Amino acid sequence: MIALRSVVLAFLCTLPAILDSRGLPPVSWCQQDQSYDSRREAMVREQIAERGVRDPDVIRAMRTVPRHLFVPTEEMPRAYEDHPLPIGYDQTISQPYIVALMTELLQPRQGQKFLEIGTGSGYQAAVLAELVDTVFTIEIVGQLAAEATDRLQRLNYGNVVVRHGDGYLGWPEHAPFDGIIVTAAPEEIPQPLLEQLKEGGKMVVPTGKAWAIQTLTLVEKKNGRIISHDVAPVRFVPLTRDK
Repeated sequence: MIALRSVVLAFLCTLPAILDSRGLPPVSWCQQDQSYDSRREAMVREQIAERGVRDPDVIRAMRTVPRHLFVPTEEMPRAYEDHPLPIGYDQTISQPYIVALMTELLQPRQGQKFLEIGTGSGYQAAVLAELVDTVFTIEIVGQLAAEATDRLQRLNYGNVVVRHGDGYLGWPEHAPFDGIIVTAAPEEIPQPLLEQLKEGGKMVVPTGKAWAIQTLTLVEKKNGRIISHDVAPVRFVPLTRDK
């Protein structure tokens, strides 16, 4: 899968640059150049590995996924800095370290099926797709869901399924999930997500008041019991609902 994606990117880089009218990166993808490669390597080394993320598969995934292709064109020069970036519609792409940390906490591996709540630009889903068999991801903003679907398809992430909808309710048709990741903050952990977590599965979710300091929580389901551990203070956009 990774080798095929590399071939696709190399081929796309031979195409003429065509700017996307919606502000997405050029279809040519030629900005996947040595400058971005070296910035991504520095990001992984300085922001992720040196801060304690150790899982070699997570490190590999963070080295592989081109974060600059998951942000608006005007944000591409800042894509590998260690902070969130705006992606439109009052939403953000999480800082690289938090993406790596949340991914490592879930201990993803091949053969698993994951659910993501809050697709955004599709970056976290792409990182997970390097590590598990299938990623189901839900985005409440219709335009973001459409753009993420297009972007993931063009980057050959065929094992990611995007749906426009209310992530609070999860995706019961495909449950149970080995892992669930929530990339927006509810005040409390949604009960439907707890019910859709597989026995032995893990969920990582930020909880707390909107626009305040929240708590990143690791949840595990063991023998039918829910066990949670506070991991770190974080700040995410609030989890919004269909009204």
